Amino acid sequence: MGIYEWSEKYSTGNSAMDAQHKKLFAYIQELHDAMQVGKGKDSLGKILDGLVEYTRIHFKAEEELLAKYAYAGLGEQKSEHERLTGVVVELTEKFKQGQSALSVTTSNFLKDWLANHILGTDLKYRDFLKSKGI
Repeated sequence: MGIYEWSEKYSTGNSAMDAQHKKLFAYIQELHDAMQVGKGKDSLGKILDGLVEYTRIHFKAEEELLAKYAYAGLGEQKSEHERLTGVVVELTEKFKQGQSALSVTTSNFLKDWLANHILGTDLKYRDFLKSKGI
């Protein structure tokens, strides 16, 4: 049992979005586990590559879903997505340039993503989608 596990408190009420969010938990747990055995740097490249792909796919799907139902908070979502994508790109570039000690920075960023983006910004659309029967 990992310390970064999905729980219902993170549920947006949309099974597709929740399934995608669970992938983020898996990345965090994978990085945490690697760091615990001194292999954080070894795993970081794979995790960052996965996050680049994740942000591309997940943010597009989430924005399309919210646009389809004319969610009023879509602008805030897009802004947050741009910010998060920017951080992922920045971390990836730093890793490719050989900067070390990014495991802790990346781990903290991902934990912040859970606490502030999913529990904050994303959960704001839960009741909205529920009202639309989604």
